Amino acid sequence: MRLMRSMFYRPWLLRRLLNLWPPFWGAGIRIERLSRDYTHCRVGLVLRWWNKNANRTQYGGSLFSMTDPIYAMMLMASLGPDYYVWDRAACITFLKPGRGRVYADIHLSRERLDEIRRATDGGDKYFPHFRINILDEHGELIAELERTLYVRKKAANRS
Repeated sequence: MRLMRSMFYRPWLLRRLLNLWPPFWGAGIRIERLSRDYTHCRVGLVLRWWNKNANRTQYGGSLFSMTDPIYAMMLMASLGPDYYVWDRAACITFLKPGRGRVYADIHLSRERLDEIRRATDGGDKYFPHFRINILDEHGELIAELERTLYVRKKAANRS
């Protein structure tokens, strides 16, 4: 538990640990940038022989996985230990094949954080939706993801 708290206070440590996390490391997924205030994260994926599909392009499961824990991690770090944060649902739409390096820039605005805090202050569950674009090295859109999270203030911290 102390390691978890320590990670969230040190974005550089969380980034390094996620890059060593077997589901990311094995798929070739890397957290390239993570801002000190957890409002921006860039996740990248390079096409390698072990993450190609039968068509010799980016494996769809890797594209989906590269965004999996990111918003939950950013919200846990930003909201602190008084909140439960879980992934609830996700949907991906593949638009074109990924033939090389791909990336996703994930943003969490202060206004969105304030909205989540207001919605959960009384102890209510809140299901914020987020949209993520995955781009290729030329900046062309190859996939769109929608993620829904579950956020709720812990009982001991509700007003």
